[in-house]
Amino acid sequence: MLPLKQMQKDNHILITGGAGYIGSHTVVELISAGYTPIVVDDFRNSNKFVLRGLGEILGDVPIIHELDVCNYRAMEEIFQKYNFKGIIHFAAYKAVGESVANPLKYYSNNIGGLTTICELALKYEVNNFVFSSSCTVYGEPEGLKEVTEDTPKSAPNSPYGNTKLIGESILKDVQNSNPNFKVINLRYFNPVGAHPSAWIGEYPLGKPNNLLPFVTQTAIGKHDHLTIFGNDYPTPDGTCIRDYIHVCDLASAHVKALAYLFKNNEPCLEAFNIGTGKGTSILEVITIFEEKTGVNLSWKFGERRDGDVVEIYANAEKSTNLLNWQPIYSIEDAVIHAWEWEKKLVEYV
Repeated sequence: MLPLKQMQKDNHILITGGAGYIGSHTVVELISAGYTPIVVDDFRNSNKFVLRGLGEILGDVPIIHELDVCNYRAMEEIFQKYNFKGIIHFAAYKAVGESVANPLKYYSNNIGGLTTICELALKYEVNNFVFSSSCTVYGEPEGLKEVTEDTPKSAPNSPYGNTKLIGESILKDVQNSNPNFKVINLRYFNPVGAHPSAWIGEYPLGKPNNLLPFVTQTAIGKHDHLTIFGNDYPTPDGTCIRDYIHVCDLASAHVKALAYLFKNNEPCLEAFNIGTGKGTSILEVITIFEEKTGVNLSWKFGERRDGDVVEIYANAEKSTNLLNWQPIYSIEDAVIHAWEWEKKLVEYV
């Protein structure tokens, strides 16, 4: 592999929020596929030690600019410096509970960042755009919990989910008025796990909002116990059911999405579910963790959490058929990788 600064300049990909959890894993996949990611991240929701991990995996630190994507003037300098072939837009706040408590923070950042990047993409004719969306755009699905891209949307259960729905609407309007601007909305289900090397993974700032880092942090002694939010949902064991997708599989979907855009010369506005097609309950994840690691968790039930959907999982056949993508890792793999990453974190913090 060439040193990052010597890779092809015509393969530059702007990756906003590229030092974050999903973004950092996508950086690895992009470089493995021959692209040169240009990372923009202000580290408000990530940690700079991810650069060390990326350096260990890649043999070099990726090109990174420490900027706020909502800052139009600063971002324009980036567009002037590089001839981008495509954009992957991650940069956004993502905690459901926090968005319920502080919705304006989410609307200001998530929508403001997207419109800034879109304006500059149009101005500098960067016409291949992959948007980090979410299964939260489906809201609480009625009837069958397996959702396709055509499943009717209900109102999202949180302001976070609403920012993703609004984001997709913005991109639809932009694409309709600019046919050369090609868009893919990747609707993530629940990212989990870490890179198999254990050099990068999920590192929530403060108390985790997502299940698996809460599990691993409790197991290693950072918390006295794990709280399961609600045990009276209409599911087999009373806890919420999610489709847990390994973060490396999710990262690879972005490379597949870019490839699809690059070979498609027609106007394009597509959405793709990125999930495993299998639902796993919270209690099942805990059981898997204990079985795979040999660590007994201390946990208890708490009150339901505002904004949580009862049950949802993906039908990802469209991603398989059109993007030539499918997951290779299981929830068991994700649990093991997340635990190895949690133990590795001792070196950092």
